[in-house]
Amino acid sequence: MADPLPCPLSPIGRPLPHQSALDHVTGRASYTDDSAGRFRGLLHAWPVQSPHAHACIRRIERKEALALPGVAAVLTAADIPGENDTSSGAGDEPLLPATEVFYHGQPVAWVLAESPEAARRGAEAVSVEYEPLPGLVGLEEAIAAQSWLAGPFRIVRGDFRCAWEASSHRAEGSLAMGGQEHFYLETQAALAWEDADGGLIVRSSTQDPSQTQEIVARVLGLPRHRVVVECSRMGGAFGGKEVQASPYAAIAALGCRRTGRPVRVRLPRALDMVLTGKRHPFLGRYRAGFTAEGKLLALQAELFADGGWCRDLSAGVLWRALLHLDNAYWIPAIEATGFVCRTHKTSQTAFRGFGGPQGAALIEEVLTHIAQALDLPPALVRKRNLYRPGQTTPYGQTVREAESLHTLWDRLLEQAGYVEREAEIAAANRADPYRKRGIAITPVKFGIAFTQGHFNQAGASVLLYRDGSAQVHHGGTEMGQGLQTKIRQIAAATLGLPLEWVRVAATRTDQIPNTSPTAASSGCDLNGPAVVEACRQLRERLRPLAAELLGCPPLLVCFAEGQVFCEYEPIRKLAFRRLAEEAHRRSIPLFAQGFYRTPGLSFDPETGRGRPFAYFAIGAAVSEVEVDGFTGEYRIRAVDILHDVGCSINPLIDRGQVEGAFFQGLGWVTCEELLWDRQGRLRTAGASTYKLPSWSELPPRFAVRFFSSGAESPAIGGSKAAGEPPLLLALSVREALKAAIAGFGPGPVELGLPATPERVYWAIEAARRRARAGRRARPAARIAPRVRPGARAHP
Repeated sequence: MADPLPCPLSPIGRPLPHQSALDHVTGRASYTDDSAGRFRGLLHAWPVQSPHAHACIRRIERKEALALPGVAAVLTAADIPGENDTSSGAGDEPLLPATEVFYHGQPVAWVLAESPEAARRGAEAVSVEYEPLPGLVGLEEAIAAQSWLAGPFRIVRGDFRCAWEASSHRAEGSLAMGGQEHFYLETQAALAWEDADGGLIVRSSTQDPSQTQEIVARVLGLPRHRVVVECSRMGGAFGGKEVQASPYAAIAALGCRRTGRPVRVRLPRALDMVLTGKRHPFLGRYRAGFTAEGKLLALQAELFADGGWCRDLSAGVLWRALLHLDNAYWIPAIEATGFVCRTHKTSQTAFRGFGGPQGAALIEEVLTHIAQALDLPPALVRKRNLYRPGQTTPYGQTVREAESLHTLWDRLLEQAGYVEREAEIAAANRADPYRKRGIAITPVKFGIAFTQGHFNQAGASVLLYRDGSAQVHHGGTEMGQGLQTKIRQIAAATLGLPLEWVRVAATRTDQIPNTSPTAASSGCDLNGPAVVEACRQLRERLRPLAAELLGCPPLLVCFAEGQVFCEYEPIRKLAFRRLAEEAHRRSIPLFAQGFYRTPGLSFDPETGRGRPFAYFAIGAAVSEVEVDGFTGEYRIRAVDILHDVGCSINPLIDRGQVEGAFFQGLGWVTCEELLWDRQGRLRTAGASTYKLPSWSELPPRFAVRFFSSGAESPAIGGSKAAGEPPLLLALSVREALKAAIAGFGPGPVELGLPATPERVYWAIEAARRRARAGRRARPAARIAPRVRPGARAHP
């Protein structure tokens, strides 16, 4: 753990607003594309897109395009001086395809022109001859064809078959989970220009400047020190700019290198949705053995992820889905297998949660299935299966937060008035045959760290100036999540400076090299300790000088609010700026570098065992809904969230993260539906056809509370990550919908994800049919109690 944050006057723990909040709402915040107007001779890029999901490229003719007014160049694979590869190591992602296209709309060339309109006209004038090939668009098609990008990956504990056969009750089923569009407010954007020494500077809206630097250097055939990538802020990212920002930066850089002029790439919304990857659609299949009390004994699960046309980050996404298949529940015997499927669609990529939501959704489906099959309250079944102290995950990591999980669960039930509301809902449902309500509680246990071990490191550089002000450089990027605000608080607290004396600079690869992506909810957990280490070095370097000037022992020197003083005689003090000036006069260096790596992590993908996470972030949510039996439309009546953020560095920032993550998860589980046609065209390529959650989905009661009694966090200052874990709490809304549907007829309820009103309506119709038929359980193929030899099976 990093050096403890000092000083009773520390800004740590204060609910300070986002440092750019005022700039955001007044329009003063500058994003990547906002600086395009500063460049003379700027060229604009537009893609030439494939009209096929899968085809061979026979010929590309660009003469007509180059003859058009304003068109400066047409870039194809033949113009790439380095490697035609933008992958993260798999070698399967050409920047521009030379012989074959793999998804509808894939760019085969880019036109550079004096204006966006001229670039579009030029793209229309490029002639490409294709030979169409058979394509796979649907996930189930790919599974049937055994079209794999990666896998099988396995996690196994215990003997599933023996536990399955010994189980008194059994269930099996499946769950199809849709993808999700990132819909960041700032679409993919990049600017590239040459510096005075012939190197390249790329301003990119990227979560990973070092990866973008690597790709640009690889494509151009340059050493990395000749390429500088900078990112001041992003207008949202959610994982969509972790690796998929790099191709657009590479196009801008390639165009700049080819023409000697600055080049701008910015995708309009519709084009961004057509070209970029999404959250992975998944198909989960399961067989579960359990007791009459609803306790899980055995689980066999298969997870199939739709990876799209290339590998991207899909292997990591699938691994995290498998690692979160348990969510917060003890599974004595488990056999989990996963495959990444190749389809002819956009390459699906990182998205907030990174596979964790899909894994958790499947186990929540299993537990609700068990509860409805046994006619037990789902909350009771979930409570009975929560981890207990001393138990380990299927991959062997001890759940230190198990006791806290039970405390949090019970406290939320009490705070939300769950038992009383459950009784009220039952009475309301008996009184109204046409509208039904449902309530549900679900937990989250989300592992914090990169599962790819070498990413769990960070560097920082802190510069002190003679006037006492400080500038901080670190490897994290700001995408609206408040990382820079927290880093500023951390630096100010460690140096003992007022906030306004600390500036956090834009992220640049020539300031902090070889950075990790800002992802996996670890931006502050990694970069914060690195900043603390650099600040600590400076503070300790100044301490002997301060002791000399104050006339007290070095151990008694304190730094706070821009003053340096003796601990027991605070009247003996001097201004920090005077100390900095004196240090400079005595040739004491006023700059330092810090480094941090997360200790104790390990995971072996061959055995599926290890300790991949530094800790688990936990929480729970209670959601209540009301469903219209005639239309399937529904409204969310109330949401209560209790989430563990540890000793929060900034409670206001963390509250915003919890609220935002929940609503993004709400979109995934209820209304955001991606649709492709049989030709592989995305039919939901805009806000008019892709339904985002809005103010109308905000429930009248939306209560977020922080849990402060959790297990101690090893992260900086005892804080815990809040970026991704709360997204999984939105699964409580889907489970509440299933409870409401069960009010129309007996379960188990089958409801797709997203649970659109159409799907809710058809689930209601199925429940009504079961009610009319007088059935109280799923058919034998779906749930079968164990039958002893010689006994008659229950019909």
